[in-house]
Amino acid sequence: MKNQRVVVTGGAGFIGSHLVSQLVEAGNEVVVIDILLRGNKIPQEIFKKIEFHRVDVTDREKVIEISKGADIIYHFAAILGVDIVADNPIETMETEVNGMQSVAAAAIQNQIKKIVYASTSGVYGHLALEKSVDEEILVDPRTSYAMAKRYNEIYLASLFEEKGIHSVAIRFFNVYGLRQDNRMVIPRFFEQAAVNDPITVFGTGEQTRDFTYVEDAVKASILLGEKGKGFEIFNVANERESTIGEVADLIKELTKSSSEIKFIDAPKKRYDYEVGRRFGSSAKLENHIGYKPNTRLKEGLQVLIGDLMN
Repeated sequence: MKNQRVVVTGGAGFIGSHLVSQLVEAGNEVVVIDILLRGNKIPQEIFKKIEFHRVDVTDREKVIEISKGADIIYHFAAILGVDIVADNPIETMETEVNGMQSVAAAAIQNQIKKIVYASTSGVYGHLALEKSVDEEILVDPRTSYAMAKRYNEIYLASLFEEKGIHSVAIRFFNVYGLRQDNRMVIPRFFEQAAVNDPITVFGTGEQTRDFTYVEDAVKASILLGEKGKGFEIFNVANERESTIGEVADLIKELTKSSSEIKFIDAPKKRYDYEVGRRFGSSAKLENHIGYKPNTRLKEGLQVLIGDLMN
């Protein structure tokens, strides 16, 4: 993708900032909409090359105005973090639903060709624990965050049927990398290991996740923005399981930390988020765009440590 006017909501956040960097470096005119609740993660040299608006994505009129002339909208704005989402379920859902309606209104009014939406693997809930999950499985969202994401997937499908706006919903699986903050497990483990504090693991540590390196996730997102018509859902997953205990051990090893790995009970409010096993299939993604995430967890963590030390 190049020589396009691209709007990115949530572009100052973790995944969004990596997306913005790649879009700018490819020669696109990039417009970022972000309220900066978690600061600005866009590198300074990239920030100088974009058009930035400190605007809440739920402000429909402003989103419509800012999006004039755009070719595509990447809608990545969201409230993130298990504890924050669990403590703020109404705000979480309002941001998701109202933000999507703002983006949809902008696409309709400004005749924007496509929306790429950051959904979540959380829509699968506690189902399909014995195998990798694909896009055909019946979803089972349990949390306000996952329910709102699933609602927006259905909204986008309806938007295409009624208004002809093409879109993609991306179900990300545990994306990690540089600029992620300690609301997420990998940076939290890194922070603890760096100062030799106990690395705290909820439960037994046997629960599994599918960790996807951020640069892989962004590459897939850009390719999905270029290809396809209608409405489609795609997993973006690394297709490899890692237990949380293994992640803690690996981070301790790579950082040469003397931290104790400490297993603690998860707070009750985290119950619906504490899935025993989840890893995804990217077969549909690869069939569609000829690419799927391929960075192994240890490789990604080594790159992350190198970036943090520079």
